[in-house]
Formats: sequence, C-alpha cells, structure tokens
Amino acid sequence: MDSADTDETVDGDDEPPERQSAGFKHRTRIDDARRALLDAAIPHDRTERLALVPADGRALAESVASSRAVPDYERSAMDGWAVRARDTFGASDRSPGVLRVADDEPRSVPETAVGPETAVRVHTGSELPEGADAVVMIEHAEQVGGDLDVFDAVTEGENVAPVGEDVAEGQQLFEPGHRLRPSDLGLLKSVGVDNVTVYERSTVGVIPTGEELVQENPGPGEVIETNGLTVSRLVERWGGVPTYRNVVTDDESALRAAIQRDLTKDVVVTTGGSSVGERDLIPEVVDELGEVLVHGVALKPGHPVALGVVEETPVVMLPGYPVAAIINAVQFLRPLLKHVGHLPDVPPPTTRATLAEKIPSEPGVRTFARVRVDDEGGSHADHRGGSHADHGGRSQADGEDSNSPTATPTRASGSGVLSSVALADGWVAVPEGREGYDEGETVTVEHWEWLP
Repeated sequence: MDSADTDETVDGDDEPPERQSAGFKHRTRIDDARRALLDAAIPHDRTERLALVPADGRALAESVASSRAVPDYERSAMDGWAVRARDTFGASDRSPGVLRVADDEPRSVPETAVGPETAVRVHTGSELPEGADAVVMIEHAEQVGGDLDVFDAVTEGENVAPVGEDVAEGQQLFEPGHRLRPSDLGLLKSVGVDNVTVYERSTVGVIPTGEELVQENPGPGEVIETNGLTVSRLVERWGGVPTYRNVVTDDESALRAAIQRDLTKDVVVTTGGSSVGERDLIPEVVDELGEVLVHGVALKPGHPVALGVVEETPVVMLPGYPVAAIINAVQFLRPLLKHVGHLPDVPPPTTRATLAEKIPSEPGVRTFARVRVDDEGGSHADHRGGSHADHGGRSQADGEDSNSPTATPTRASGSGVLSSVALADGWVAVPEGREGYDEGETVTVEHWEWLP
C-alpha cells in the first residue's frame, strides 16, 4: 500500500519533483504529467494482416480503398416496372400510357430485356434490365392482362440507383489509425476487401507489488491482490494485451528483475509501492534503471503516482490503494496505450446531473468524486450515453431542467474503498480552479468504464 494523501504545493513543470521522507515537495499538474509521459513514449510499428472479423476494433496501419463500385450495376431503387423513360412521356391519371408487359415476374437478375413500348417487373435492388433507363413505381401503374397502364411519366434515371451510388471504385475509405467498427467491416466486405493490415495490439506487463498481497485466503496483515487483476482487464478493454504477473515483494532486487523482465513489452505498469515510504521502492528502482519523469501528481485520490521510462519502455507506477490505482490508470495508462498502439483516444460518454450532496475539493488539485446517477424519478439508472462536455458545474438557476438526473457521491474520500468505484456509475472531475461543487449544482459525470 501507499502512504495517505498529504498537502503539498503544486508544480506545473515537467521536471521530476523531489522526494522527502515526509511526502512530496511538489506535485505536477495532471495535464503536464500526461504530456511528459506521452512525449517520452514511442508508438510501436508492428503490423499484421487480419481477416475482417478479428480486425474488429483494431487500428488500420494502411489506407484502404474500394476495389469495386457498390453497386457495380444499375439497380432498381423501387418495386415497380423497368421501362424506357421516353415511352412514358405524357402519361397521367386521365390519359394513361399503355405498355406491353414483357415479364411480370420480379427477379434479382431480370431475364428479359426492355424494348420499345415494353415493361419488365422489378423489385427494389433488382439489376436494371437491358434497355431500361427508369423505373415506374408499382403504385403508379396497373397491369391489365398483358398490358400495363402507366399513370405517371418518369424521366431517365428516375428510381434507378446508378453504378457507384454507395461507393465508387477506387474510392478512399479509411486512413491509417482509423479504429475499425462493425459498420466499417460491413462496408469493407461490400467492396470486396477481405483482409486488412492493422497495428498489433500493444503488450503490457502488469506487475502487482507488495509483501502484504496474496491471491486468496488472507491472514492477519495480508490483503487480497486486486489491482493487478483490475488493471489487466482494463488493458484488455483499452486495446492492449496484458501479461498479469505474480505478486513481487518489496525488495529492490526482485523489483528490478521484474521490471527488466518486461522491458520487451510496449508498456510496463506496476501497482503499489509508488509513494515515499520505506517500502515504496518502485520509483527508486525505475530511476536507477532509467528515468523517473514525474513523481507526485496534483490529483486526488492517488497523487503518489509516478511515471518513467526505462530503455524506451514507458513505466506507469500506480498507487497501491485500489481507487487511486484505477483513477491513475484511466488518466495515464489509457491514453498511453492509445498512443503507443495508434488507437484514437475517444473521450468517455457523459451525463449532466444535479448534485444531491456537496463535493469538497482542494484548490490546485483535480479531484475525482465517485457518484451514483439516479434518473429523474429518483431510481438508480445506468447512464452510459451523453455528450462530451467539460467538467464545469452550474446551478439549476442557470437553466438546467429541474428533472435532470441526480448524482450522489458514493464516498467523498477513501482511496482504498474499492466498492465506492464498483458501485458507482462514474465520477465527477472537479477542476483545479474550483473549491468543490455545491449541492444543487449541475455537473458532468464521466462514465469512464464504458466499452470504447
């Protein structure tokens, strides 16, 4: 575990802060810390060729163009009759045009061509018969024996989907870095693309540390290991490939060996031992092997996070308290994985809600308050949509709907209380310039645990 949060000054520079036996002399602002980490991280260049299904959610490494037009033939856009437009000139309700029915059986590929003064039955999506250049809608015509009465004239190309209406042959569809979605896979299949070149998923070594940690059956003074499990699953969700290691005890030699073992990974993340206590050895080990970029960040809970790099491998040193570990993973590990793996860093969905209770915050520190969101009727709801709004807050007097959802803090403090996150719908990030939010203010709830 890490020592508790303490009050220190905030440092806006990117230089690593000094460590003191009593705590941190400075804490780096969160945006500066994130920037220092991303600037030091080099995206990997490994690619692989995949079929469409396994490529779902992966980032393209090459641009993709259509190998054929969609549709690659003229097709009917309506159920009706394929005709030559000039043969319907002057047709109206009072004076219907009369054409001969050449084929009244609609087929995907018509077997009969359209000649002068003739019509062929088609349905939506049918290939336009040879000789036809328009389609009369079925409700604008009536078959009488072998004849067709046409009550509305059509122009050339009317109710016809031209070649390439959806996608033109050779059209550029996606650029490198685009993350493939299910709709993209459908489009690629429609244009004849069966395989794509994507970036490999980033590899991550997840190393839980702490001599008090056990996987099961804890005795006096022992704690069940949860951070490594949680972080490894977040890595998987964020597009990486985690390797969840066994617990490493608080020993410099063991920690050094564990970090060196995972330098073949794209990212190394440790949990626990990142503060300034006697057993918080990870930052010193990383600084010995490479460089600590940031140690101590102005966020709460979880300011004892450290960020470094060893042999060009970024190392994220998360605090040992579960809530602090999760918050720092979202703020630093997630954007790092997106950066290293060429994936877009999409903001989380949000909900605007009215605070049911006051949220206190320390000036100069970004505070993440876990909240439960209730719908306008007061019952618990899972709000996973919403716009990407800022972290600002305002009162209902500013024009918000009084029936908006309500956000209730699950716990105002306690970075070791895992249930305060697990039972929450999201969190409210109080910016550095605010001394908290008052009850009744409208705030933005981030649903950080969404599936991107």
